[in-house]
Amino acid sequence: MSKLMSVHHLALTVTDVDRSVPWYARVLELEEFTRREDPETGLRKVVLRSPSEGFAVVLVEHKNTERPPFDERRTGLDHVAFKVSSRSELAEWEARLSEYGVVYTPSKGSRTLEGSSVIVFRDPDGIQLEIWADPEL
Repeated sequence: MSKLMSVHHLALTVTDVDRSVPWYARVLELEEFTRREDPETGLRKVVLRSPSEGFAVVLVEHKNTERPPFDERRTGLDHVAFKVSSRSELAEWEARLSEYGVVYTPSKGSRTLEGSSVIVFRDPDGIQLEIWADPEL
């Protein structure tokens, strides 16, 4: 049996794709690749891609569903961590988040993996996102 190679995409349910797509494009430098809207069900999906890294984030809006606030303590998604190659790149992301007015926790050592550093912030729906740098050897 073949082994899994990587994560192809990450799909996040959002309350409003028209609000979330520009935020993800601007803040995370993702580009809209394709969009699908189903008038019959009200389902809306937008695929955003990283131009050079080959991963995608899919934002999904479901109509007429209960929308309690995001809470990483519930079963399901806890958070999403995007990896950068160094602490200096992490500092660049910190400056970018600040420039765009995104509220974030400044870079600090991770409690998950000793020697790693992480910035924590949230998207417009409160989904916890991180920018992560592994230990530098």
